[in-house]
Amino acid sequence: MSQAMRESNYWFPALNFVHLCGLLAAAGTIVFWDLRLLGVGLRRAPVSQVGKSLLPWAWSGFAVMFLSGSLLVAMEAGRLYFNIFFRFKVALLILAGLNVLLFHFTVHRKVDAWDLSPRAPLQARLAGGLSLLLWFGILAMGRAIGYSLDYGA
Repeated sequence: MSQAMRESNYWFPALNFVHLCGLLAAAGTIVFWDLRLLGVGLRRAPVSQVGKSLLPWAWSGFAVMFLSGSLLVAMEAGRLYFNIFFRFKVALLILAGLNVLLFHFTVHRKVDAWDLSPRAPLQARLAGGLSLLLWFGILAMGRAIGYSLDYGA
């Protein structure tokens, strides 16, 4: 299947477009969520309401990115295995996932105590700032993959 997709004139651009649409949905909403945690944007809105509004879009976008990205990787697995930017991207994705898990299983459990505050607790702000850094890194590494001449052995 991956060879047929790789040899097609349409699969790569179509999957890349779908991947970018998922990226827009996920990263766009994650940025607004993180900015709310940092106290930079949407300060008048309760954190829980911002989450209820944005996080379904973020998860949906991430699902689209994951599925389309998996197919893109299947098409170029041999080349990507040795690509340093791809490896960094995967590492940053893992770290971003751990950041989300840590946030939701710790500070977010007490969101009722700070929900209406324009400034979230330090742990939430750190998680939001780290999330922004990780996602900008993921975007940069993803973009760099296409320009890398690192084809391995």
